[in-house]
Amino acid sequence: MDNRPSHSPPRPACTASRSAPWLTLGAAFLGWMFDGLEMGIFPLIARPALQDMLAVQNDQLVGAWMGWITAVFLLGAAAGGLVFGWLGDKVGRVRALSISILAYSFFTALCYFAQEPWHLAVLRFLAALGMGGEWSLGVALVMETWPTRHRPWLAGAIGAASNVGFLLVGAIAYFVPVTHTSWRWLVIVGAAPAALTFFIRLFVPESEKWKNAVAGRKIEPVKEIFGRELRRRTFMAIALASVALIGTWGSVQWIPLWTDRLTGGVIPEAKATTGMLVAAGAIVGCIVGPLCGILGRRLAYFLICLTSYAFCSWLFLGTSAYGLQLQLLCFAVGATTAAFYGWLPLYLPELFPTRVRATAQGVSYNFGRILAAVGAIGAGRLVEHYNGNYARMGATITLIYLVGMIVIWFAPETKGKPLPE
Repeated sequence: MDNRPSHSPPRPACTASRSAPWLTLGAAFLGWMFDGLEMGIFPLIARPALQDMLAVQNDQLVGAWMGWITAVFLLGAAAGGLVFGWLGDKVGRVRALSISILAYSFFTALCYFAQEPWHLAVLRFLAALGMGGEWSLGVALVMETWPTRHRPWLAGAIGAASNVGFLLVGAIAYFVPVTHTSWRWLVIVGAAPAALTFFIRLFVPESEKWKNAVAGRKIEPVKEIFGRELRRRTFMAIALASVALIGTWGSVQWIPLWTDRLTGGVIPEAKATTGMLVAAGAIVGCIVGPLCGILGRRLAYFLICLTSYAFCSWLFLGTSAYGLQLQLLCFAVGATTAAFYGWLPLYLPELFPTRVRATAQGVSYNFGRILAAVGAIGAGRLVEHYNGNYARMGATITLIYLVGMIVIWFAPETKGKPLPE
């Protein structure tokens, strides 16, 4: 059986070969940037939106709903990683990437019409399907198009791109503060990425490595990644991604809500400021993270866990008021905890062969989001348990980085090795 989809007439070889890597990187970078923008919207609107819908000022109830909506989002991303990763291995990276971006754009914009917290939960789940798929497809497409020597820099660009989106949405919210009466306008921004799909379908070429890998053979990616040969790597990748995602979604994503609580909601731009500082630090961290790979993939991951734990503990346990110290620590926390998202795009493609890479990455990275969803629900419960104290909750959740410092030494070292074919 020939799994190769039909294609439009090929471009001249010289033109395609020169432009393909840059077109691919440009499309993927924008896709990841808008992915980050979409994810950054909810932490900024969550507190005022939920207080508006619930007609309360109680952070215990808001925190509980925030935990459940975040968990639903993460479950959607996990499902999207599997569905769109499988689709990318079956029909091609480019075609599946376009569909995933359309999905998260459309459903994020629909949040404008939400009237109840459960409406937000459903729409965030549906948007997350596309976001989960976009990450694995973009990583596979870029890593299969560019030469091996560029992989560390590309991994940094991948991680940084989503945080450019976080920074962008934070800047928008800074100049037009998000309040109980103005939060809906921000989700309309979520429709913007839809225009990117036209560019992708018209100009971005399909991965030649993928076309060669699937030529004349039946592909069963889900069965293969859980088969005897690859399942150990699959479960290890899930564990390593889970540490990063639990730390991010169980604590770091709550920083804007915590800031809003510290200021009593009377400084609306404070949460936007902390969001931008976390995002700015994250851009730096995503670039530095893969460069640590010169020390080896395992040592780099260990150091990222160590520094993430140190700065998160300092932030949550050593800060009790909004001010310069909190702002500086937000930048440091953003840099250290986001370094994982420069490291993961470097490491995960090195574990799996081309024919199943999109599915394997989608499952590994996004299954971690299922465990992160449990962490998010637990974080919401901890906020209730600690009587609305976001800082104590954050300090508890970030203990997960200690687990990562141990698990990484059971993973294979892939430094200097080519991508498996």
